[in-house]
Amino acid sequence: MLKLKESRGFTLIELMVVIVILGILAAVVAPKIIGRSDDAKISDAKVQIRNIETALKLYKLDNGFYPSTDQGLQALVTKPTTGKIPTKYKDEGYLENKSVPKDPWGTDYVYLSPGEHGDYDLYSFGADGVRGGDGKNADIESWNLGK
Repeated sequence: MLKLKESRGFTLIELMVVIVILGILAAVVAPKIIGRSDDAKISDAKVQIRNIETALKLYKLDNGFYPSTDQGLQALVTKPTTGKIPTKYKDEGYLENKSVPKDPWGTDYVYLSPGEHGDYDLYSFGADGVRGGDGKNADIESWNLGK
């Protein structure tokens, strides 16, 4: 006759060893993953600025000029009714989601036209929400995206 082995569970010591190992892994891996969220937000802001720049270039291609500072980025979503009125404005606007995105930190992008660095300046104040800063608090500027 065939005898089956008795099955037994894990001992308390074995469970404690596994919990300690998981704790050590979490302590080593978690900070590396958490620290990357700032990098992801910075990359996201750069992508959004490039997308807005593409929309601005299409606006200029159709109308011969960029929206003014007063018209702002909202001119990429709805046809301006003040200032220089575009004559060949696309009915669907120029931004894909039909809304002007906020930066990854929930703040509006700054748009100036004419700008100090070209036809327009477009930037985010970064994580701290104020002009200037270093590291994760540095401004993300359209004229410095390649750097």
